[in-house]
Amino acid sequence: MNLKTFLTAICLATFSSTFAQLVTVYSPDSLLSVVVDCNRSGQPQFSATYKGVPMLESSPLGLRTNNGNYVDSMKLVDVQTRQIDKTYKQSKIKTSEVQYKANEAICTFVNPSGQRMDITFNVSSNDVAFRYSLPREFDKASVTIFQEETGFRFPQQTTSFLTPQCDPMIGWKRTKPSYEEEYVVDAALTSPSLYGQGYTFPCLFRIGEDGWVLLSETGVSSRYCGSRLGEYTNGVFPLAFPMEGENNGNGSVAPAMALPGSTPWRTLTIGDTLQPIAETTIAWDVVDPLYESEHNYKMGKGTWSWILWQDESINYEDLQKFIDLSAAMGFEYTLIDNWWDKNIGKERMGQLIKEAQAKNVDVFLWYSSSGYWNDIEQGPVNMMDDPIIRKREMKWLQSQGVKGIKVDFFGGDKQETMRLYEAILSDADDHGLMVIFHGCTIPRGWERMYPNYVGSEAVLASENMVFNQHHCDVEAFNATLHPFIRNSVGIMEYGGTFLNKYLNKGNKSGKKRMTSDVFQLATAVLYQNPVQNFALAPNNLTDAPQVCLDYLKAVPTEWDETRLIDGYPGKYVVLARRAGDKWYVAGINATDKELKLKLDIPFLAGKTVQMYSDDKEVLPTVKPIKIKANGRVDMAINPECGVVMVD
Repeated sequence: MNLKTFLTAICLATFSSTFAQLVTVYSPDSLLSVVVDCNRSGQPQFSATYKGVPMLESSPLGLRTNNGNYVDSMKLVDVQTRQIDKTYKQSKIKTSEVQYKANEAICTFVNPSGQRMDITFNVSSNDVAFRYSLPREFDKASVTIFQEETGFRFPQQTTSFLTPQCDPMIGWKRTKPSYEEEYVVDAALTSPSLYGQGYTFPCLFRIGEDGWVLLSETGVSSRYCGSRLGEYTNGVFPLAFPMEGENNGNGSVAPAMALPGSTPWRTLTIGDTLQPIAETTIAWDVVDPLYESEHNYKMGKGTWSWILWQDESINYEDLQKFIDLSAAMGFEYTLIDNWWDKNIGKERMGQLIKEAQAKNVDVFLWYSSSGYWNDIEQGPVNMMDDPIIRKREMKWLQSQGVKGIKVDFFGGDKQETMRLYEAILSDADDHGLMVIFHGCTIPRGWERMYPNYVGSEAVLASENMVFNQHHCDVEAFNATLHPFIRNSVGIMEYGGTFLNKYLNKGNKSGKKRMTSDVFQLATAVLYQNPVQNFALAPNNLTDAPQVCLDYLKAVPTEWDETRLIDGYPGKYVVLARRAGDKWYVAGINATDKELKLKLDIPFLAGKTVQMYSDDKEVLPTVKPIKIKANGRVDMAINPECGVVMVD
């Protein structure tokens, strides 16, 4: 759409002989449109259609603040428009080079007191991003947001794919929320959440047979809190701020900011298929780096003793075995988990780090995020939340050549907690340290905002399979959700890809993995995170199929392109990722029947690829196959099994 057509698309109706009360913004391809206006009471609202089909009905907008009410009796008095066309590079996400084209409209509303509020809408081919901005006026230099009136009203045929927000300060050692609740799929809009506290972003909705909408947010920094969806009420999912009890009651639930200031972006990805949901880059399109780094951070693969050998593995001798495992696999890292401060100590840890480096293996070390909002005992504690101690500790880490830290057990989404995330990241970058967060909230554009950020858990991840057979039983189901929901909006430090059949040190009994080895190989592609700590153990060097080991030695952790081939959340997924000129196509089946698919994979047309699959005994095999000249592929996947094709 050219500029003239775009400006024509801004529909302005006469109001009191001055200005319009309705704005329509189209995407550059004209398929997605957003209408912004006011309802009868003067509250701003918006709606969205895709290919002429309603995907979001008139939904409320507005802010209630300590400075004034930006909800009732508002008037739309101005609109400023422009076209956005920018490119950026980001190796940590699903696509390394992105071109973002969007049409932007900044809609200015005024309340009866003459106070202004801008709502900026960016509309691209399948994405909508919007945020509020308040100016500095009437001698007000700051504002506290008591409530966002933002809500989302879906057509009645909509079903949901959501994970509930849990009550604060519950669970093991009062560490929740940990963003590890189970998903409920294809649920009615009126279905209440498990805890009555709404839902964690991202939130996926199926609009009957018409298409899909993914809701999330991005651009959350120390300047605001993290949000979620509240309970479905009066036909609307409202945006909700954190709960009072998060972080043991510390910190306000109401975010505050200096003026002029803007809220984070609320995002909607909309399509008539799931392809734009899995491929969206909107979380990074509308944010910018918050600082430049003088360090060059190296992504890669690592081992992780704790996931299978647990706390008992945090000793010098066992950790040497995992360093040797990383060296044997050609991995760049090993992650040393909790209790290293007590079981090994700093002096001997320095020796262990030197041993690892001599074998071309670098180290990540674990830390607790704090100590005053939960009851955990695992150390080191009471370091990362104290700026003086934190900087001193990071200086020591840098002196030892440690390459990164894993920080665990955060307590919520309040602005105070967001400040802590940012402070850890900023100080870590000063000392050349990458950061993984665990027991944490979802990332919100952080891959682009913070150069040294390399992963967040924020999902029902691999450790739950070690703790409970139920999570082994539903592994396949959960794995088919993540490319469409959690991993679609941010990198996901899952810590999986098991080759042990039994998820413990002995590999002989206990929690049993129900999925095949090739299923596990597929997850190394499906789960996207630039630093992948795989759930391997030293025994896998002799008891795992060599074909699996060779595959994991070669599989990348950084990707240049991502394409959804086929899938349905909770049932199956086939996803392709490209690194350089090499494609990996991974498919898994979560149903109880053999899955027979006819797929179009044009970028493999006429090529010979290596096909990893499960034989009749569910053992991994690899053989070359020739793809048809038209790119058509017949693929069969048994229940809880997988397929990988490598170009």
